[in-house]
Amino acid sequence: MALDIGIDLGTANIIITIAGRGIALNEPSVVAYDRKKKAVVAVGTAAYKMIGRTPEYIVAVRPLKDGVISDNDMTQAMIKEFINIVNGGFMVKPRIVLCVPSSVTDVERRAVVEAALSAGARKVFLIEEPIAALIGAGIDISRPNGTMVVDIGGGTSDVAIVSFNGIVQSRSVKMAGNKMDAAIIRHITQKYKILIGEKTAEKAKMEIANVFKPTGMKKMIVRGRNLLRGLPESIEISDLDTYEALHENAMEIVEQVKLVLESTPPELVGDILSNGILLTGGGALLGGLPELITDRVGAPCFIADNPIECVARGVDEAFKMSDSLLDGFEQVQLYGFH
Repeated sequence: MALDIGIDLGTANIIITIAGRGIALNEPSVVAYDRKKKAVVAVGTAAYKMIGRTPEYIVAVRPLKDGVISDNDMTQAMIKEFINIVNGGFMVKPRIVLCVPSSVTDVERRAVVEAALSAGARKVFLIEEPIAALIGAGIDISRPNGTMVVDIGGGTSDVAIVSFNGIVQSRSVKMAGNKMDAAIIRHITQKYKILIGEKTAEKAKMEIANVFKPTGMKKMIVRGRNLLRGLPESIEISDLDTYEALHENAMEIVEQVKLVLESTPPELVGDILSNGILLTGGGALLGGLPELITDRVGAPCFIADNPIECVARGVDEAFKMSDSLLDGFEQVQLYGFH
């Protein structure tokens, strides 16, 4: 029996759904590759655990950057392996729905399609992330009533206003979770002369960050290498540190929200003031972000239930709604595959 599979192909994580069964897989978008054997040795969580801990001939890489494919071969290998996992090893060519950022170019779109086809897809469909996020959050987008979503992933943040099954205005910016992690690493390095790892920075972002009104009361111990002495060292940082590191990044997202609103018809802006702004994606959990957007934009902002899985749940529903969606969803035919 052929499967319908939905893939939220994120820069940080890949979430796969099976139609009628829900989420079947949620793992980091990481591939470990053995350069001596020229073979993939691990994907997902197993590969993520290898970051920073492998010999020189094994590299653990993220094959997506800023929301798009940066390494075709590794992406194809990762998708193929994950499809085999959710397929139970059966040689079944599924129909696949894939998410893409709202600002994706034709070249980037083609790369996603080729990766899915090479991984064994029978048919490929694309859906824009803001549409999927709203559907997955349980929002009825069929009404002629404006709804605004800010979907913050690992590589991109998508801001869109949707009404009557279509995107009215949208913007996408390559400012999201990964760049926030890098900002924390950079700040700790400059302020304390301590180099911390990517996973440590991500933990600090999730556990103590506040981009609105930090108090200095949230603290954690981070471990890294003292750049002056070259030796391991532990220091205590607080939410004041993460505020200094991330406030500028958060304001870039706020600016995108303002720009979308400025180019939106007044009637729909009125809807946004009434309905509020919905935050989805892993970045929605950044401390103080809803309050910051509410304060700077003037419209209420709230986090969707289980925001990390909104796009994936929307992808799962996309097949049922494909006939009614005005845009943001398309069947792709490439190189004779259809």
